[in-house]
Amino acid sequence: MSSDPWGRVDETGTVYVRTAEGEKVVGSWQAGTPEEALAYFERKYEGLVVEIGLLEKRVKTTDLSAKDAQTAIEHIRHQVDEHHVVGDLAALSARLDKLVESVDSRREERKAQKAKQADEARSAKEALVTEAEELAQSEQWRSAGERLRALVDTWKGLPRLDRKSDDELWHRFSHARSAFSKRRKAHFAQLDAQREDAR
Repeated sequence: MSSDPWGRVDETGTVYVRTAEGEKVVGSWQAGTPEEALAYFERKYEGLVVEIGLLEKRVKTTDLSAKDAQTAIEHIRHQVDEHHVVGDLAALSARLDKLVESVDSRREERKAQKAKQADEARSAKEALVTEAEELAQSEQWRSAGERLRALVDTWKGLPRLDRKSDDELWHRFSHARSAFSKRRKAHFAQLDAQREDAR
């Protein structure tokens, strides 16, 4: 019979892990000494420790999506719950709980960031629409025309909003542009007509 702080092997070769809820069967070991049995299941535990460490690092330093992080956490938690390893399972569970918290808080941060970006894009587009509507009334045919073209380029560089808002704003924006074009056309047609008359 062999034991360590986290597990033991009985005379039948059954391996146990010690947990707060008492001992749980890890598996059985027939090939070799009880020490080898414990060493084997302790290595499997170390494997989980490494896996959790890597996941903690990925969550902190990469843009791993919350969904993928959640899947990876559940995969490891399943292995911890199946307890086919010898070691401090409660410590692993605690680390996984902490990971879930940090994934959740990153998800909230991202949500807030997205909302902020959407607000900024909406304000920017509303400002463009307002300016376009003012320019639509202008008699400065050349400079207003150039400015309207520049506004279109600015619009194209902004992120899209939700479809409904984006469509509504774009409709007002393009309506202002076509109103300006109509007025400009009418103005120059009138000039041409006056020239004809003068001739």
